Amino acid sequence: MTTDNDWAGDAKNASTDGEFVRDTNYINDRITADAPAGTPTEQADGTYHWPVEADRYRLMAARACPWAHRSIITRRLLGLEDVISLGLAGPTHDVRSWVFDLDPDGVDPVTGLHRLQEGYFNRFPDYPRGITVPALLEVSSKKVVTNDYPSIVRDFQTEWTQFHREGAPDLYPVEHRAEIDEIAKRVYTEVNNGVYRCGFAGSQDAYDDAYDRFWATMDWLEERLTTRRYLVGEHITFADIFLFVTLIRHDAVYYSHFKTSRNKISELPALWGYLRELFQLPGFGDTTDFTEVKQHYFIVHKEVNPTQIVPQGPDLSGLATPHGREALGGQPFADGVTLPGPVPAGEEVKNPEPFQQELFGIPAAR
Repeated sequence: MTTDNDWAGDAKNASTDGEFVRDTNYINDRITADAPAGTPTEQADGTYHWPVEADRYRLMAARACPWAHRSIITRRLLGLEDVISLGLAGPTHDVRSWVFDLDPDGVDPVTGLHRLQEGYFNRFPDYPRGITVPALLEVSSKKVVTNDYPSIVRDFQTEWTQFHREGAPDLYPVEHRAEIDEIAKRVYTEVNNGVYRCGFAGSQDAYDDAYDRFWATMDWLEERLTTRRYLVGEHITFADIFLFVTLIRHDAVYYSHFKTSRNKISELPALWGYLRELFQLPGFGDTTDFTEVKQHYFIVHKEVNPTQIVPQGPDLSGLATPHGREALGGQPFADGVTLPGPVPAGEEVKNPEPFQQELFGIPAAR
């Protein structure tokens, strides 16, 4: 965690006057298979397309952040670890955002950056918006390429195909894309961002509205997943990854910290079985660090938790229990798809729970 004396002030997230509204303006450059080698190519809309190239880019992420987590899961499932390296920021930070304080000397070992902010300023010296993860950086220039998280994961699937591992899944099958996009949009607005609308609401009315909207969609998801194993089709898709990153944080953080406390996921039979199945798959549970997740929310969000006390609970060992979802038919991935291999050395979660160590063979915390 950040312990240096270079503190620029607490991060500010909560609304001061009512509804929380997320800034959704990002650096919309993309890395595409048809971009010519060399320098990026300017598009008609003023963005740039960068060429797909092994070892040129580094995924800057943080295990605490659900948006970054979805990119880590996708990278691992597709087997892109050997061509896109991973830099992991620590869970706590000041108003300047993410810091590489988990690494020796407090700097990212590949780029030498201390703060992710430096990578943004290297490209845009007066960058006015939030310094967010995930972000892809060009290693040689130490400049941010894009932080447009929807296109990052989508392009991992559709643009980086020449580097996918043998047996990689198709998380965005053409025949299901319209439905995946429709479900993912509702999951984003009402669930992924819905918990933040609850937690960062600046008035009772704004909170009440956010809470009602969140649970209306959660009830819809519970009903949908009662009769089908996955959100779309017979296999795991992006829709499931996008939902997983919020579900896995709910009981540990959002239930109390963001006041989404009608039910725990463990009290909702379909969602609880669904979450357990996903968690027990390589790529999902072996990329989840509950300690870092809790440290981020309960320490960084002083507006919501002024004491910065991090709870010891809840007991999450039930995630390792049998899920029984096989009864619904389908299977996690299509025939011929294989599970990813062991987590690359150095990328293991730093604070594995005992049940994670047993499930995935994760080494004990160093």
